[in-house]
Amino acid sequence: MQTLELKIPPIVLVALFALAMWLLAQWFSPLELPQSWRLILAAVFAVTGIAVALSGVLAFRRANTTVDPRVPEQSSSLVIRGIYRYSRNPMYLGFLLLLTAWAFYLSSAAALALLPLFVWYMNRFQIAPEERHLLQKFGNEYQAYTQQVRRWL
Repeated sequence: MQTLELKIPPIVLVALFALAMWLLAQWFSPLELPQSWRLILAAVFAVTGIAVALSGVLAFRRANTTVDPRVPEQSSSLVIRGIYRYSRNPMYLGFLLLLTAWAFYLSSAAALALLPLFVWYMNRFQIAPEERHLLQKFGNEYQAYTQQVRRWL
C-alpha cells in the first residue's frame, strides 16, 4: 500500500472525488432540501473551504517553504502560526469543505457519504507519510506541535 503514499497530488484527488460524487448523484435520489438551502449551504462551505485552504497556502509562502505535499522532505521550516494554530492540515481541511459544498450543491446524500472516504485516504496516504517526514526533520518541535494541534480541526 505504500505505493500510493504521496503519489497523487491532493488537488487531483479532490477532482477525482468531485467526479465520483457527481456520478453518484446521478444514480441516487437527491436530498429533500429546498433549493435555497442547498445553495446557501454550498456557498457557505465553499467560501469557508477556499478561505481555509488559501490561508494555509499563504502561511507556507510567508515561511518560504514548499506547498507541494508530495515532497515533505523539502520543507524548509515548520509552520505553526496563523491557521496552523488550529489545524495541522488546513489545505486538506479546505478541500474537504469544498467537497462538502459540492455534495450540498448536488443535493446528494450519496455524495456526502464519500467524504469519510476522502478523509481516510488523506489520513492514510498523504498525512501519515508527511508526518513521518516532518517528525524526522523537525524532531521534538514537531512532536510537541502534534500534541497541541489536531490533524483536521
